[in-house]
Amino acid sequence: MLQETIEPHGGRLINRILEGKEREDLKEKAAGLKAVTLTDREISDLNMIAIGAFSPLEGFMGEDDYNSVMDNMKLSNGLPWTIPITLSVTEDEAGALNEGNDIALTDGGGTILAILHLAEKFKHNKEKEALQVYGTSEDKHPGVKKIYEMGSLLLGGKVSVVNRPAHNDFLEQRLDPAETRKIFKEKGWKRIVGFQTRNPIHRAHEYIQKCALETVDGIMVHPLVGETKADDIPAEIRMRCYKALLENYYPKDRTLLAVLPAAMRYAGPKEAIFHALMRKNYGCTHFIVGRDHAGVGNYYGTFDAHYIFDEFDPKEIGITPMFFDYTFFCKRCGSMASYKTCPHDASEHITLSGTKVREMLRAGKMPPPEFSRPEVAQILIEAMKGDT
Repeated sequence: MLQETIEPHGGRLINRILEGKEREDLKEKAAGLKAVTLTDREISDLNMIAIGAFSPLEGFMGEDDYNSVMDNMKLSNGLPWTIPITLSVTEDEAGALNEGNDIALTDGGGTILAILHLAEKFKHNKEKEALQVYGTSEDKHPGVKKIYEMGSLLLGGKVSVVNRPAHNDFLEQRLDPAETRKIFKEKGWKRIVGFQTRNPIHRAHEYIQKCALETVDGIMVHPLVGETKADDIPAEIRMRCYKALLENYYPKDRTLLAVLPAAMRYAGPKEAIFHALMRKNYGCTHFIVGRDHAGVGNYYGTFDAHYIFDEFDPKEIGITPMFFDYTFFCKRCGSMASYKTCPHDASEHITLSGTKVREMLRAGKMPPPEFSRPEVAQILIEAMKGDT
């Protein structure tokens, strides 16, 4: 039997999903418990905890972990971790919740998803979290805005999931970490590179993916399909683009398309580490980090997401980052290239701004083939018809 090539973060893949009699007993108990209604992001985080994608977390963070992540980019046990995973409530809600008790966690429709074994209630230090995680206190930053919308107190404790959040989209690609690890073993892949995206894949992305694929056994294209900004391209359209690209331009025996049901934070370098650790839990040994990874606006430097990895012992991170520069098609080279490989002036490079591309697509015009594959561009043109 093939052995797993990389351990989950912390050495054990967490599973907080109950089954059988234990599940039925807790479901029955939950009906009589005080309840907290989760936001969409909290539901997403609950699911990621449950399936082990957030290993070693077994629940929402307590105060020691919360502060340690902000202050040291590590959990209180010393493991690298850069994004607080928290559950918030208002002061009024918190007054009825006692430490040591079990709390039902429900979705907006009242369905009980899980039990929180409440261990702690503590202050939500919103401004500190904004500054130390996102690097700004401006509510124009979408991640900071989410923090400010949360409650003033946080609840910490392990969770036991009785009903996973329901989804009816991307069912074939909704693979949990235990499932992707099994697939990698079945395929005989020992070196797997993960690719994070929340955008359609254009030629520059394709280039860096294929450069990485030259050095590993397989690639998992792993688009985030959880909560994103309102102006990001919807996941359903993006998935059609990914499928068209992989079908026509990638070796089928060396690629896997799966979705990441996480919420996007837009935390730049801190989120690059977070994304890498999640892919480690899914079984990837390598992770692609491009320019402005998980960035938004002008809040982060172009390569801050590269530099942050220098602040950790590579053995602590455990997954190997693969850093890529800005890439483009060079007319003189006659190929895709980057500033690391191309000696020619920028006037020889075919580059388009996101705004220009959107204008072309809305007008029904194909971007140049050096920028986008025609199959992908056609899907986006059809999707943007009537978009104003």
